[in-house]
Amino acid sequence: MNPRERSLRILHVLRAPVGGLFRHVLDLASEQARRGHEVGLIMDSTTGGEQARSQLARLAPALRLGATRIPMRREPHPGDVAAILRVWREIGRLRPDVVHGHGSKGGLYTRATRFLPCPGRPLRVYTPHGGSFHPRRGHDLYLAVERLAARRTDLLLFESDYIAGRYAASVGPTRALQCVAKNGLRPEEFAPAPAGLDGAEFVYVGELSSFKGVDVLIQALAAIHAGGQATPRLVVVGSGCESQKLAALVEQLGLNAHVGFYGVLPARDAFTLGRIVVAPSRAESLPYIVMEAIAADKTVIATDVGGVGEIFGPLRDKLVPRDQPETLARAMLAALGQDEAKAAAERAVLSRHVASHFSVKVMADCILAAYELALARRDGPSLAEAKP
Repeated sequence: MNPRERSLRILHVLRAPVGGLFRHVLDLASEQARRGHEVGLIMDSTTGGEQARSQLARLAPALRLGATRIPMRREPHPGDVAAILRVWREIGRLRPDVVHGHGSKGGLYTRATRFLPCPGRPLRVYTPHGGSFHPRRGHDLYLAVERLAARRTDLLLFESDYIAGRYAASVGPTRALQCVAKNGLRPEEFAPAPAGLDGAEFVYVGELSSFKGVDVLIQALAAIHAGGQATPRLVVVGSGCESQKLAALVEQLGLNAHVGFYGVLPARDAFTLGRIVVAPSRAESLPYIVMEAIAADKTVIATDVGGVGEIFGPLRDKLVPRDQPETLARAMLAALGQDEAKAAAERAVLSRHVASHFSVKVMADCILAAYELALARRDGPSLAEAKP
């Protein structure tokens, strides 16, 4: 721990222990614990499966405030009231200095407890991860809740410039202190994950939901096959509510022999199943899978949504528009035919950019510094004067 940094009791609240949001919380909690802070988690008990259990088991020795799992629904539900009361009781029991909510549900539960009496006046912190700000059914309701909860927020932490802009446009000015702390990778993640000799040409890794645009990728693959120039294969790694619909689309388009569904795998294992990673999302904040694929020395084709342009930096013009199967198909064909020396040079540019701008250390430094600023702001000049 930095000698100027005091030890804090930090409680992270999130819903589903899956995907990029969970990865963000695990990285942050682990780094905070390594620096001497007392850290705990509250999350959903009905999702995540064996992969979440194993990840939590590895982190458990570092969680001095423990890991509490309670039922949490993805959509608005009467059960939210019971979940908020349970979070409130955990706050009373653990007496944290900071309660940090992640995602729309974690943010709601964290800030709703401020309407109830809590000992110790914990700081209420919120990191949006895109959910409330992606257009979907009930979008206006989600934004109304965000505006109401903003009044009970001490600190807003954004994982991308994109989400910071979306929050400002959708919610408007708030009294909360604000800071952008971008998602980051660990140094050891920058290592090649080449595809095996029998690997597919393309691989998708992530949630199978409408936001992720896997249907557009399958349509693009069909367009390539129909054009007769190539008959590439696609591996789809992940799970989600669209899995049956996507399997039906594959069958409808006659691609059963060319598309394989592999369920949930660790990202680096998934990368070895295909040569080119495709991220065809309709909406994103700052997707870890794109950064992880770049760090693994994979050629990446991605759509120009959310904060993906921040990841691609100097090569942002390589991104393709969302929801355009024909355009995506052309990008996929171009990647298949690209000169390897040129492809390697582009991968190296992206890798250097990600290594320079997205690290766990910088993310944690920024977040801990923001906690301190928000605590000093809340407690007034006496605290600031007491510090060396």
